[in-house]
Amino acid sequence: MRARRLRASLRGWGGVGAMAAVCALAVVLALLLPLARTSGGEDAGTGGGKAARAEQARAAEECADPEKQTLSPSGADGPTIEEIKNRQGEKRKLVVGVDQNSYRWGYRNPNSTGAAELEGFDIDLVHRIAEDILGDPDAVQFKAIPTNQRIPAIQEGRVDMVVRTMTINCDRLADVAFSAPYFKTGQQVLAPKSSKITGYDDSLADARICTAEGSTAYSTLKQGREDGDLPGSADISRTVPNQLDCLVRLQLGEVDAVVTDGALAASQAAQDPTVELKGEAFTTEYYGVAMKKDADDLVRRVNQILVDYRKDTSGGWQASYDKWLSATLGAESKDSEPPAPQYLRKS
Repeated sequence: MRARRLRASLRGWGGVGAMAAVCALAVVLALLLPLARTSGGEDAGTGGGKAARAEQARAAEECADPEKQTLSPSGADGPTIEEIKNRQGEKRKLVVGVDQNSYRWGYRNPNSTGAAELEGFDIDLVHRIAEDILGDPDAVQFKAIPTNQRIPAIQEGRVDMVVRTMTINCDRLADVAFSAPYFKTGQQVLAPKSSKITGYDDSLADARICTAEGSTAYSTLKQGREDGDLPGSADISRTVPNQLDCLVRLQLGEVDAVVTDGALAASQAAQDPTVELKGEAFTTEYYGVAMKKDADDLVRRVNQILVDYRKDTSGGWQASYDKWLSATLGAESKDSEPPAPQYLRKS
């Protein structure tokens, strides 16, 4: 009944926008169902042991530049990678937490024929990691996880890693380890074109703002209100499990604005021509691959894969950006090149 009401309210929206909105609510109702598929790879990084983890812990406590708090690259195998490689039969796959409803990042294309497969910028990276570690780009078991379950999924061992537009920040470094950054973005406001909201400024007074639970956007707004950068009358209590759910709530008139990474907001604006980005990005953030804190060899291996992925001119980072993101972010965007990595440890 609820889905029928939503479809009725969205009549008149064409193309991907309408289909994505309807699909988004369906995802909300059944988001925790795991997805199964395949992908693979070959080598891995050496572990830094207790000393490396101690250094990571100190760095997290003294964190100023979270995107730099990662281990140097290595192609060597270690205990975490050996465990992945030793899985038997159908279980010999890389288990990765991803999104299935972030347009052009990790999503099921509603316009594809037959059973829609996951595709997008993040999904391309997962296939590259699997190819390197297991020798098969399709040796992957994808698990759809909501925004607020990314860290628990890693800590509880439900996934080997999360590749899901996940911002590297100091708070998260206390719970998980990150790769070097693979994308640069920043928080931005999304609102209807007809709205008087102009960006992250006083125009957000009395606005109902939607963010995802456990997201950088929510913590940034909370801190902004404490610091006086965000009007005290702004309502930031409208949180949802998945970020795309905010777009649905915006379409239904239940909120006045959405705050999320500009890279995601641009993709959502591409889905719905009635909304647009308001103002400039007001933070600088980096996406990273998240893994368990003690998986030093896997962190190093992913960092080595990222080194090679950036250098690959035919099917690497740039090719994936051109395919998935240039249409929404621009071919000449300042973020149309991979961020340069910096590492906590050199050995």
